[in-house]
Amino acid sequence: MRRSVLSSCLSTAFAVTLLPLSAPVATAADAESSDSLEYVALGDSYASGVGTGDYIGESGDCRRSELAYPSLAAAETGAESFAFAACAGAETADVLDGQLAPLSRSTDVVTISVGGNDAGFVPVVTSCATGGDQACDDAVTEAENYAAEQLPGQLADTYDAIAAEAPEARVGVVGYPRLFELGACLSPLSEFERQRLNEAAETLNRAISEQARAAGFTFLDVEDDFEGHGACGAQPWINGVSYPIGESYHPNAAGHERGMLPSVVEFLSGTQRTSSVSPSAS
Repeated sequence: MRRSVLSSCLSTAFAVTLLPLSAPVATAADAESSDSLEYVALGDSYASGVGTGDYIGESGDCRRSELAYPSLAAAETGAESFAFAACAGAETADVLDGQLAPLSRSTDVVTISVGGNDAGFVPVVTSCATGGDQACDDAVTEAENYAAEQLPGQLADTYDAIAAEAPEARVGVVGYPRLFELGACLSPLSEFERQRLNEAAETLNRAISEQARAAGFTFLDVEDDFEGHGACGAQPWINGVSYPIGESYHPNAAGHERGMLPSVVEFLSGTQRTSSVSPSAS
């Protein structure tokens, strides 16, 4: 009965909050001088800030937050021009269709987090939370196959379009964290299900990192930054089941500030670390 009720809540709420949406892009004033930093942030809910619980009113269903890593990075690096185009639920097609307008030849730096929704993040998590170990394993396997076989082409098209619209920009592709810590946990997910979802994140990151490097972009790996702080951890930076339900399994405010932000600030300032994700990993 518990899984049945949770299934209904997850399916309904995720469908409302994370389906691809379009909304006006929030842009800052144009930079006042040619040497000022022009920063554009693209992507899905992991970039917009879903999970932080505090959203910019005019961003509507895109649920952009001043607590999200793009907003924090723009402030910390003193970006004179900041366009925040990321939108909850976005897939690669939504980036192509609705987020590229702020890009131009004068854009200095771009960050993007996208690919999770293309690979079916919402139905996979719902299957794992409500259907048992076998249903979870089947759903994760399907998503992993998608990430290996179909997502690379979609990412390549998206990255090519970004490069065409902002040919002078440095582009940082921000990966996804592992969602869970293992061990005892008060959760609707078994340890097996949590492990499989972590493996799915790793598979997704490998596909993304390969395409980012092929495009000449920089992959920003955040897996190690979140180590020990997944859902079920003592100090989680990833929400567990939360209400509103759409906040679930997304980085919270601490996750953006401590898990995502350091790599992004290093990239914007030109001092980024070398990624630890190996494209050849199996």
